[in-house]
Amino acid sequence: MNPVLSIKELKKIYHDIDGEVCAIDDITLDVYDRELISIVGPSGCGKTSLLSILSNLEKKSDGTISFSKDNITIGYMLQKDALFPWKTILENCLIGLEINHTLNKETKDRVIRLLNTYGLGEFIYKYPDSLSGGMKQRVALIRTLAIDPDILLLDEPFSALDYQTRLALSDDVYQIIKNEGKTAILVTHDLAEAISLSDRIVVLTKRPASVKKIYDIQLTNKSTPINNRKCKEFSTYYDKIWRDLDVHL
Repeated sequence: MNPVLSIKELKKIYHDIDGEVCAIDDITLDVYDRELISIVGPSGCGKTSLLSILSNLEKKSDGTISFSKDNITIGYMLQKDALFPWKTILENCLIGLEINHTLNKETKDRVIRLLNTYGLGEFIYKYPDSLSGGMKQRVALIRTLAIDPDILLLDEPFSALDYQTRLALSDDVYQIIKNEGKTAILVTHDLAEAISLSDRIVVLTKRPASVKKIYDIQLTNKSTPINNRKCKEFSTYYDKIWRDLDVHL
């Protein structure tokens, strides 16, 4: 199987008045179609920098990034929902299509279908302040899906939510990504979240980041993220990945 995304010897160096800082030293990784990969590592190791480079918000310093097709579309979901409070839920979800000049009846109908399918149909013409935090993040995901991206980048999308909402939303997001057949890369500090959601987990070293280890997550009776936390292999993966992070408190 050919990867949809191939990263080879990626490097990122930042320059400031004190000199240069190497954030990413050597990341090599292949990502495959419809795979959900989590990126974990110590704080400040360069996880968000990696997503910024993949989304072309930042330029790489060295290495290669190649995709399986030309004109690939990347969707980037940030930590905060960043919904415009003066726009309705539907209008918020159509912003990407307007920016890309691809808003038409067909694409608008697709967004309405997504909102109806994932429990937001009755809020289409309401405003963000009428939604809970978890619902706002679900809207943010649908807004990202509206442009029909080939690859989804998710930068700690649950971090601002309380624990119970995080659990429920992780189930929602997982189902949406899998139902829509999307390839996704998730950055998270939450190991339990990563194990319960992912097909593979990439562990990065401390800065400058390189790939320390990749885990292929094999769970007995794998299903939804909440149920995956109950699988017998879950705690074993947690302990191994925690040791790999080499975090000293």
